[in-house]
Amino acid sequence: MIKPRTPPGVMELLPPDQIAFQRMLDTIRRNFERFGFLPVETPVMELSEVLLTKSGGETERQVYFVQSTGALAKTADGAGEGVPELALRFDLTVPLARYVAEHEHELAFPFRRYQMQRVYRGERAQRGRFREFYQCDIDVIGKDALSVRHDAELPAVIYAVFSELAIGAFTIQLNNRKLMRGFFEAQGVADGELQALVLREVDKLDKRGEDYVRETLAGQGFGLPADAIGRILDFVKVRSTSHGDALARLAALGDGNEALRQGVAELREVLELVRAMGVPETHYALNFSIARGLDYYTGTVYETTLNDYPQIGSICSGGRYEDLAGHYTKSKLPGVGISIGLTRLFWQLREAGIVDRASSTVQVLVTQMDEAHLPHCLAVASELRHGGINTEVVMEPSKLGKQFKYADRAGIRFVVVLGEDEIGKGTVTVKDLRREDQFEVARSELARTLRVELAQAAALVSA
Repeated sequence: MIKPRTPPGVMELLPPDQIAFQRMLDTIRRNFERFGFLPVETPVMELSEVLLTKSGGETERQVYFVQSTGALAKTADGAGEGVPELALRFDLTVPLARYVAEHEHELAFPFRRYQMQRVYRGERAQRGRFREFYQCDIDVIGKDALSVRHDAELPAVIYAVFSELAIGAFTIQLNNRKLMRGFFEAQGVADGELQALVLREVDKLDKRGEDYVRETLAGQGFGLPADAIGRILDFVKVRSTSHGDALARLAALGDGNEALRQGVAELREVLELVRAMGVPETHYALNFSIARGLDYYTGTVYETTLNDYPQIGSICSGGRYEDLAGHYTKSKLPGVGISIGLTRLFWQLREAGIVDRASSTVQVLVTQMDEAHLPHCLAVASELRHGGINTEVVMEPSKLGKQFKYADRAGIRFVVVLGEDEIGKGTVTVKDLRREDQFEVARSELARTLRVELAQAAALVSA
């Protein structure tokens, strides 16, 4: 007998957790649509020549390649060439690039898309790392040009999503790649590869300490002067505390080289518009240490963190890029986007005890005590469903205590009892398992009464 077990690197949930996960998905989708983003889905498989165009060696080592057994057999016996080689998508950005390039003349620009699907990576199996996981992405893509004003819109989306998810206080941290490039050039670190190496060392500040980073940047391979190292360390420590403080810190950077001027101007406009869109200044801040995608992002970059759980890291990130689909079309398609890795986020929130397990999507159980009562039970259930209430019916009669026990274990709060007396009077008895009380109500009023009870229960939960 084969032992049943899930493969490593996947998240498989029991219904209470799956319901909570699904509600997070629904909340994210609802807010994406409120901001005018349109749904897109792409195939889980892409042609490998398309999928791997922009990947490096490390990414390719993590890709799952797919081939049907029928195609392999066809190729092996020499009867044909089989099907093109396919691979599972490892993110949603490359499929988006292919999608936009392929449908360019059918889309309206700026193209505002959201996509919430699973992606696959051959990650090393370990706790909290997944080989199959949900990503929830939004992007605004322009044709030839895209105003920096769209960069300000995404923090407003992030704020709406995580406010409704109610998983704790959070901060949307912003930086600008042009600003970073200009600052580093002013310190004599003009080469892009050297900038990346410096940032990699600076990223070790929390783990290795400032003395270690200073010594490394002054040593072999870097050779930076002490005063430049000091300015770099001061720069990456910048965290604004208010909207006014953020603007003051930008002004303090001065009017240096062109890249610095552009970065400061863009970030200033983004900050002003973020405030205009109603995001409280307690929820966004400058963070000059954010680099993100040195070889991909070209302007604004974002990282969102939970204030009370910094160890979780970024829960939503992204930024501005200048050429989404250069490998697939001659058109210039700049854009800006963000991504929520929901599977890993949900796992981390659950581990931290932040996400409550849901009880059930079933709101009412209609019991059955006698076979002869089944038509009445089914009719009551139908009336409740037409009234917008999720209802389950016990299809075979049994002792009432056993049915109550089932409802309690399944997380169903309200139980409807329909016996001989109730049928004769045109009433039903409703038992609230959470409050451990019951009441009798006319059958014609049942759906309305339960809607009120459910609304009150929901209000208490949200409060």
